[in-house]
Amino acid sequence: MNIVLIGCGTIGRTVIEHAIKEKHNITIVDDEKRKVEELIERFDVMGVVGNGACIDIQEEAGVANANLVITLTQNDEINILAALVAKKLGATSTIARVRNPEYKKQVELMKDELGISLIINPERATAEEIVNMINIPSVLKLEQFAKGKVNLVEILLEKGNPLIGETLITMQKVVKTKVLICAVQRGDEVVIPSGHFKMKEGDRLNITADANSLVSFLREVNLIKSPLKNIMIIGGGKIAYYLANELVSKHYNVKVIENNQERADEIAELLPKATIIYGDGTDHDLLIEEGIEGIDACVVLTNVDEENIIASMYAKKQKAKKVIAKVKKTSFLGMVGELGIANVVSPKEIIASQIISYLRAISNDRGSNVITLYKLVDNKVEALEFSARKKEKFYNKPLKELKTKENCLIACIIRDGQVIIPGGNDFIQQNDSVVVVTTHEQFDDLSDAFE
Repeated sequence: MNIVLIGCGTIGRTVIEHAIKEKHNITIVDDEKRKVEELIERFDVMGVVGNGACIDIQEEAGVANANLVITLTQNDEINILAALVAKKLGATSTIARVRNPEYKKQVELMKDELGISLIINPERATAEEIVNMINIPSVLKLEQFAKGKVNLVEILLEKGNPLIGETLITMQKVVKTKVLICAVQRGDEVVIPSGHFKMKEGDRLNITADANSLVSFLREVNLIKSPLKNIMIIGGGKIAYYLANELVSKHYNVKVIENNQERADEIAELLPKATIIYGDGTDHDLLIEEGIEGIDACVVLTNVDEENIIASMYAKKQKAKKVIAKVKKTSFLGMVGELGIANVVSPKEIIASQIISYLRAISNDRGSNVITLYKLVDNKVEALEFSARKKEKFYNKPLKELKTKENCLIACIIRDGQVIIPGGNDFIQQNDSVVVVTTHEQFDDLSDAFE
């Protein structure tokens, strides 16, 4: 596919990295010459320097022949205008980043009336992921398929968990709720487990479960924890706004600490039901004064990774039940777990997954489009939801008679709104939705899962 990407900031770079692996033709546009030259050198892409909303620049970038134009500048209005210009020039599909909360109610209008295929909001998407972590505090990560009917959760096997020492076959003695362990991270190793895989303390399990059964499973493995109530958010940017707004609507007690007086005043006006504190959220004395010692959850969302990590470690030391840190730098993601910070969010990776999911869907003409895609375990595993549309030879055959590719697992089947956690006698029918978990990259069709 021919892709034109306008705006080469942090998220733009991440999208380029993923799209290059997908073997797409990419042309980048940015008004900073240094950025364009650096990315051309690093990724061997085409590049144009200039205003991405300008028709002359878009023509030079070949937008008329683009299958997809992605607008990711720091300015919402430029992103919207650039997407409109691209559509007018003949681009097949457009994606625009729109972050301003004031535009929240206009998103569907932009898609329907202005012809923008997909609106993405990294801050809102990140806030939604954090809300899931707070709503179910015992899970490290929660992703949803089939419009919320299926959950994919990550849990940590800590000392005393009854699953330790069990295999996937023998775990049925401990757990009566039907779930499927579809990926395990053990240190730096990632495993798509077979039935004889034995679980150990410290393993991170990625599990698919019917959304209605998840609580039952967590109860069986002693992971039902008391609900969180008092939430401290350090940093008052857009993620903090979306997060606090959602949490107060769910009747959590929310305190936000922001070190910019003007911004603190602004969010205090926007969030009258939250407590807004002007001050440095990395200051030891201020944190003690504002009650970090009795907090249930601490979410650290400043713009500096190092500050987020240090503040998270301090919150952990103060016995916060849940600590969540935003980390932008990819090289830090593998380190923070070793520092005791189990819950980390990365806005650029969340949005990259959304964009790659859309890319896979529109680039595949074989029949089973990607509905949803998540990158798991530091991007080493993909969980994909496919729509089984085109007739295939492997339909209506028990899974035990089919040969899936190595390191590939059929994790869930959704049929007529019902969730099936599959066993060997289950089968796939046309029009099912099917969740596949794999360490392979670039699956864009359900048939890719089978030999």
